[in-house]
Amino acid sequence: MQGIELIKSYFPNLTEKQIRQFEKLGEVYPEWNDKINVISRKDIQELYTRHILHSLAIAKVQEFKPGSAVLDVGTGGGFPGIPLAVLFPETSFYLIDSIGKKIKVVQGVADAIGLENVRAEQIRAEQVKEKFDFVVSRAVTRLKPFCQWIKTNFKKESVHDRPNGILYLKGGDLEEELREARKKHELYEIKSFFKEDFFETKKVVYVPVDVKSK
Repeated sequence: MQGIELIKSYFPNLTEKQIRQFEKLGEVYPEWNDKINVISRKDIQELYTRHILHSLAIAKVQEFKPGSAVLDVGTGGGFPGIPLAVLFPETSFYLIDSIGKKIKVVQGVADAIGLENVRAEQIRAEQVKEKFDFVVSRAVTRLKPFCQWIKTNFKKESVHDRPNGILYLKGGDLEEELREARKKHELYEIKSFFKEDFFETKKVVYVPVDVKSK
């Protein structure tokens, strides 16, 4: 199964607008990738599995409430932020990357599919002053330095059932990295949500942030 049918199989309650936006991603990303290479040739053939559905694994761990705000650090071509922004149209997403050409792709894709809840900016995480409910990312660095980058970017009050924090997409054996980070965490195996072989070793790591002690 590929394309929009793959997404609908795991998220059957999509609106017509969301279905059209997810379908459009399959057209827009290859066009942008021909101009500015942000996805490997092999992966562009597997866009819906390796990028869109992978990003949406975060939604199986945490649903974002209307009015909440999410920061996507090191978004690259817009993952996980753009698929999550389609799924949660009433949540604000701020997608950042230090590389300008990647942000150009993100903005181009967001404009092309009519995403109104996304801001994209070339900026380093340490320069961001705003506060968010959650910070998401896909394996931009080891967890310990990542936590340092964004430690001041969380709202004090949580509107979700779980405390505000980090939702991090990572693969492989994370035992050493999690020990190094010395952070309380919850680990979710993506293969328990999605059956495709690609997700066999992929995980979502949730790290709550204790903002009250800051």
